[in-house]
Amino acid sequence: MVIVVEENHSFGNIIGNASAPYFNSLATQGALFTDSAGIAHPSEPNYLALFSGSTQGVSDDSCPHTFSGDNLGAQVAAAGETFAGYSEGLPQAGYSGCTSGDYARRHAPWTDFPSVPASASLPFSEFPQDYKNLPTVSFVIPNVADDMHDGSISAADSWMRDNLDGYAQWAKTHNSLLVVTWDEDEDTASNHVATIFEGAQVNPGQYSESINHYKVLRTIEAAYGLPALGQAADMQPITDIWK
Repeated sequence: MVIVVEENHSFGNIIGNASAPYFNSLATQGALFTDSAGIAHPSEPNYLALFSGSTQGVSDDSCPHTFSGDNLGAQVAAAGETFAGYSEGLPQAGYSGCTSGDYARRHAPWTDFPSVPASASLPFSEFPQDYKNLPTVSFVIPNVADDMHDGSISAADSWMRDNLDGYAQWAKTHNSLLVVTWDEDEDTASNHVATIFEGAQVNPGQYSESINHYKVLRTIEAAYGLPALGQAADMQPITDIWK
């Protein structure tokens, strides 16, 4: 399972936008959630929510942080499976600085949890080209030029196509799953974002149930029989999209 997080754009600014042809093709090939929401503003609390079931009391984009709570990466490892976070522009495996070029630690929540070893925080350049060598669960975080934060929608769309379409197509025939979501919208109260699931077990279509980052986390945990973390425990996993 590979989870990709993009930045700061609403559902309406992505779905149907001619500047995002690849994201829209994924939405057509997979399950598009039409009522998906971020948890908070600004960015960082959303990443923490998706990874740990809690914003950890963070309400800004501050760095660095260290949290002792449980999290998805530690859960996966404790179950005997593997986890990695792949960040574009990370200067070296296990780097703990807040920024380096276009890399931003605030978008890589596993770096805040000592229970996730530094060896699991990897540059995107180490994303396997042979997809069967992927970890059980991994996150992919484009840098701020390629995730729509600083760069354009079209640049992020091209980056996604060029770097992850190979995996997206492989996932459909290898019992694998790609999850694409946005951390938040452009700072509105509704925080309406696009979320797309694509993979071998997904029935393509548009799905209107209300979801958020906690429900996505709950669904990932349920796939591996893991206990629900934090506010994900208040959610039921997504079940209606599967073949």
